[in-house]
Amino acid sequence: MAKPSFSCSACGASFTKWSGRCEGCGEWNTISQDAGLSVGPAKTSLGARRGRAVALTDLASEETPPPRALSGIDELDRVLGGGLVPASAILVGGDPGIGKSTLLLQAVAAFARKGLKTLYVSGEEASAQVRMRARRLGLADAPVQLAAETNLRDILTTLEAEKPGLVIIDSIQTMWADNVDSAPGSVSQVRASAHELTTFAKRTGISVIMVGHVTKEGQIAGPRVVEHMVDTVLYFEGERGHQFRILRSVKNRFGAADEIGVFEMTGAGLSEVTNPSALFLSERGAPSPGSVVFAGIEGTRPVLVELQALVAPSPHSQPRRTVVGWDGGRLAMILAVLEARCGIPFAGLDVYLNVAGGLKISEPAADLAVAAALLSAREDRALPADTVIFGEISLSGALRPASQTENRLKEAQKLGFTSAIAPAGGKTGTLEGLAMTRPTDLVGFVGEFFGAG
Repeated sequence: MAKPSFSCSACGASFTKWSGRCEGCGEWNTISQDAGLSVGPAKTSLGARRGRAVALTDLASEETPPPRALSGIDELDRVLGGGLVPASAILVGGDPGIGKSTLLLQAVAAFARKGLKTLYVSGEEASAQVRMRARRLGLADAPVQLAAETNLRDILTTLEAEKPGLVIIDSIQTMWADNVDSAPGSVSQVRASAHELTTFAKRTGISVIMVGHVTKEGQIAGPRVVEHMVDTVLYFEGERGHQFRILRSVKNRFGAADEIGVFEMTGAGLSEVTNPSALFLSERGAPSPGSVVFAGIEGTRPVLVELQALVAPSPHSQPRRTVVGWDGGRLAMILAVLEARCGIPFAGLDVYLNVAGGLKISEPAADLAVAAALLSAREDRALPADTVIFGEISLSGALRPASQTENRLKEAQKLGFTSAIAPAGGKTGTLEGLAMTRPTDLVGFVGEFFGAG
């Protein structure tokens, strides 16, 4: 049974036994026995022992925001929310060989050249291998300190002594804590290592970037609780057959979520792409059936990308529906709406949909562009090459306006597009030289551009 504790109501001093006069403040009859914080056995509950009172503030309290460190790599700084925040914990995930280690080595070298003390800890490669990559990328002169270690206790001891501003842990699955009785990479080890590194970052003010492997489903391996522990979760996306790489923020306590940074994989590493719309559309040729340009929004930036569709008679009893870069369930919905509301069947036809450049689109504003690409491919009729399309389709066949319509149109006009198709109702602002078509429903859109419906 836990021993009772006593405290003074005047000054808060704690005692192990009752007395009439407080030794801390000298007041009489102010000491009383403390009620337990929780009930139950001491081994499974907090028991009667009390902690210290936490300092409280109100919502009107003003604190100076922490200074951010800029790497000079604009695409990386954008995804981080405007730079690296001190004492932040960041988790970076991506497929094997996609370029995570390359990106972080370039990032840590850029921060080091800006004057931030940095340390790169590799649990998968020897220091000589990291130096070889640095020489290939032209980063050998960067003042980055290297270590090849997996013992978490030794790593934290080193960080406490060196006191860097930024440390890279590559990767969290290779770290092991000697107080956890399981193999490195197990759920228990990953959870314990991430927790220790995150709390160490908060306590010491050191920023920690952890690399996480992904599963076959594309999620970061280990428990999802790891993503809740850290401040920022970034996914490094891209297709092996494309040179483009997308760094996407799916969680960020210090900036906008769903922000993206675009990089191009070259022989000298990853180079940032300042105008991704122009790069995604750089290989467009003459207008062809099934090809349309969608004006999307990724995070806070507008991005124009080409959607490609192919519709062909199916030799199988069950037609194929193949999607790359978009949601397959949403494609099935668009096909159902076209058949039910517009009388355009796709039965007996194979449907293929592709987002050019390896970009993944998730916003519903792509509905109208997908429908236009499908109809263009089915009717073998190309839409004008200087036209962008966006808008959401409801199950009733009505068209809903997309958010940030004006930003989408400004990006299209900047790249030389002269006409746009968007649902009525969105704020377009004052855009001169851009011809607007504003259909209210899918039937009207189909009738105007494809002579059906």
